Amino acid sequence: MTTVERGRTAMMRTGLSKPLSIALADDLLTPDTSVFDYGCGRGGDVLRLKTLGYDASGWDPNHAADLPRKEADVVNLGYVVNVIEDPHERVSVLHSAWSLARRALIVAARPDWEARYVQGRSHGDGIITTKGTFQKFFKQDELRAWIDNYLTVRSIAAAPGVFYVFREDSTSHTFLANRVRNRRAYRRVEIDESLLETQRSALQPLVDFVAERGRVPDVTEIPNSDELKNTFPTVKHAIAVIRQTIPNDTWARAQEAARRDLTVYLALTAFGGRTKFTNLPEDIQFDVKALYDSYRAACESADQLLFSLADQAALNKACSSAAFGKLTPEALYVHVSAINRLDPVLRVYEGCGRALTGTVDGATLVKLNRVEPKVSYLNYPEFDRDPHPALNTSLRADLRRLHVKYTDFGSSQNPPILHRKETFVADDYPRRDTFARLTSQEERASLLDDARAIGTQERWKARLDQAGLRLAGHRLVRARPAE
Repeated sequence: MTTVERGRTAMMRTGLSKPLSIALADDLLTPDTSVFDYGCGRGGDVLRLKTLGYDASGWDPNHAADLPRKEADVVNLGYVVNVIEDPHERVSVLHSAWSLARRALIVAARPDWEARYVQGRSHGDGIITTKGTFQKFFKQDELRAWIDNYLTVRSIAAAPGVFYVFREDSTSHTFLANRVRNRRAYRRVEIDESLLETQRSALQPLVDFVAERGRVPDVTEIPNSDELKNTFPTVKHAIAVIRQTIPNDTWARAQEAARRDLTVYLALTAFGGRTKFTNLPEDIQFDVKALYDSYRAACESADQLLFSLADQAALNKACSSAAFGKLTPEALYVHVSAINRLDPVLRVYEGCGRALTGTVDGATLVKLNRVEPKVSYLNYPEFDRDPHPALNTSLRADLRRLHVKYTDFGSSQNPPILHRKETFVADDYPRRDTFARLTSQEERASLLDDARAIGTQERWKARLDQAGLRLAGHRLVRARPAE
């Protein structure tokens, strides 16, 4: 009989684990959120969360069995189910953790591509490692299906190998809407200098709200309402002032950007079965009323975006007309910072990929395939610093097969590299001019005439050597003669 050393899987970490770090970044954990770490190991996450001011506690069958299992707003089941060799016990643990979650459950397990880095022998649906521990490696779609099947809910991919399960649909919709909305950079609107400083201070949060949501807030949403009431006769008066303060074109741009965000969000919610208007979070109901004639009209606009994805000609047209991004016969490549500035149909296309993968940490470029329904997240760690950065990893979401493929180029002796970096980014990207100047130098030196001859590190180095040139940062200079 095989003995599994489950207690030896607990890791000593120097920082928060991946699922909790992601939850913090996604604002799933707020200052008033209680957190329970189900299978907390040696308690590192609990200790760090307490240091950050959270009401955190945990339990572990091997390292903290005397502590109680208790309810919390958010329960973390991080890298627990993958170390349980009994499939029935896995399901029991999932149900137990879910029963404690008042608002959300985080489920994390090791993705299938990590299996190549772990030695062991087959055992059940996983392996017994050389340490005597068990590991089950999940495909991304497999983990989602497993969670959804046994909890009879629809989970949301937070990241590769990490899923969120929300107790209430409204909380789920708020998260999805924020994920779309928060990827748009808001331009701060300056308030008329003719107003008194106290008036500007009181109005700025209100103006920021308008810039973000494209509408004035409902009375229940007004930020710093007490300060507004102390500065202006009524809230309506304050809103009238900002209507006069914000130029019409600025107001129109904010409305249009918010309308695009709302439409992209509604398009992406169709995959889980679009909810009734009355089941939407109240703030999104306000968005619909302010930005569309009706919920039906908003959904029709969203459906048109979805139908565009099935039209290869429409998709190609959107790619070809993009104001930025590197266009090839196969795909459009765009820096992640500019995704939200693309045409809404391309944002929905990328959003479909992200629905499979979750947010891919470290992704630099997004590849939107023009030939097949595939979205890839490419990691170039030295994109800003290296004039021709090397590809480190790729995560590809196949929308037809609902499959995720991971490729590691980190150990490659001759990885693919980038040229013409300025083409991937928007006009206001930091250092874009620096990238463009280098490209201009390389074009004048006829280094970029044959893309096939420079696509990898070794070929590019050979091309530079042949031309007697080298790179000094983002400058092309003559190579020193060999001594």
